[in-house]
Amino acid sequence: MAHDILIVDDEADIRMLIAGVLRDEGYAAREAGDSRAALAAVRARRPSLVILDIWLQGSELDGIGILEALRREHPNLPVLMISGHGTIETAVQAIKLGAYDFVEKPFKTDRLLVLIERAIEAARLRRENEELRLRTGGPVELVGQSPAIAHIRQAIDRVAPTGSRVLVTGPAGAGKEVVARLVHGHSRRADGPFVVLNCATMRPERLEVELFGTEAADGADGRRKVGTFELAHGGTLLLDEVADMPLETQGKIVRALQDQTFERVGGSMRVEVDVRVIASTNRDLMAEMAAGRFREDLFYRLNVVPIRVPSLRERREDIPVLARHFMARSAEASGLPPRPLGEDALAALQAYEWPGNVRQLRNVVDWLLIMAPGDGREPIRADMLPAEIGQTTPAVLRWDKAGEIMTLPLREAREVFERQYLLAQLTRFGGNISRTASFVGMERSALHRKLKSLGVNGDERQLRVAP
Repeated sequence: MAHDILIVDDEADIRMLIAGVLRDEGYAAREAGDSRAALAAVRARRPSLVILDIWLQGSELDGIGILEALRREHPNLPVLMISGHGTIETAVQAIKLGAYDFVEKPFKTDRLLVLIERAIEAARLRRENEELRLRTGGPVELVGQSPAIAHIRQAIDRVAPTGSRVLVTGPAGAGKEVVARLVHGHSRRADGPFVVLNCATMRPERLEVELFGTEAADGADGRRKVGTFELAHGGTLLLDEVADMPLETQGKIVRALQDQTFERVGGSMRVEVDVRVIASTNRDLMAEMAAGRFREDLFYRLNVVPIRVPSLRERREDIPVLARHFMARSAEASGLPPRPLGEDALAALQAYEWPGNVRQLRNVVDWLLIMAPGDGREPIRADMLPAEIGQTTPAVLRWDKAGEIMTLPLREAREVFERQYLLAQLTRFGGNISRTASFVGMERSALHRKLKSLGVNGDERQLRVAP
């Protein structure tokens, strides 16, 4: 779908000239001669970008006034300012108000087209980042009170301001990217970009292009590609699952880390960058080096400060707080009321092995919010958990009174259990006291006394055993 660009200029010849160039380049173009027509056009259909002249003769608002109105109504709409009478002060004012850039007339067509492309791409990336924040449910957090999590927090607080490289290790789904984002967020580069390159999902022949970009044509469009190293300039680059990087590319990464310079694919000019690199992996890099699959010089450059993220089963004490945290986040994102989690369900979650770690727990909580049976105000019980967790749940936690029993002191819990157990056995044997006593290993008279002490009277027994 062609990008829709609105051209706002009081000179019809200029509008027609720009519109013709844009249409030749595959864009859709609309025109407006004053502020009233411009704002009406935007309100009728939001364009991909606005090219806006500062001086508009006979217009109610000049370009700066229109820009201010657009910022209020469409804060993420990219605007490119143009003028033949502009001053440095005017250009600075436009940029401060949120314009992407300022171009003086007469302008070169090539420069205008480059700025249009960059402005639209910047708006797209900003939109995707905002959508990602919405999907993840808010700011990045390291949730838990276990000693392992406390140790990681301390490591982040100490290493983040230094600028040192960090190697984050741990199993898949444990939260390695969360740790990397927190290191970036607590660093002096927090206002800079945080760029992630997943080495495991990239074809080996494509990885170098993604890292360093291209100087010459790359693909059918023939446009230069900017790599992740360049995109992360002034910020942080996360090399996710770095053990999957081909050996040849590893060698070029070593040089880039050492010199903070690189050459684009197909180019000869050295590109200078200022990038902090964080790497993550779920593999044993010592074993990978011994097998000849990972370069030692790269390992020692990346492993300046190692941080290990434990598996979820290594910090089971964090599971209840994590589950409640994910329930609140999921409910907020979906617009549903959060479901309370019963103590038996939390105990069952703690007993599970969690091969998918924190990521799997979050998915399970999302499922429970939507799919767990019962009223939304009813606590989620162990027997409501997904099948793969329920199959491994201890039998006592699948009992419908498990939520109640988990909140009681031992003496009271024993009484609740014994009462329910004996009622169940009486039902099993059709109310026959003799057979029930024989099965549970008690004298008949002792069973009578126990039932009486537990408050189980004859009427209740009869009610419970009625066919």
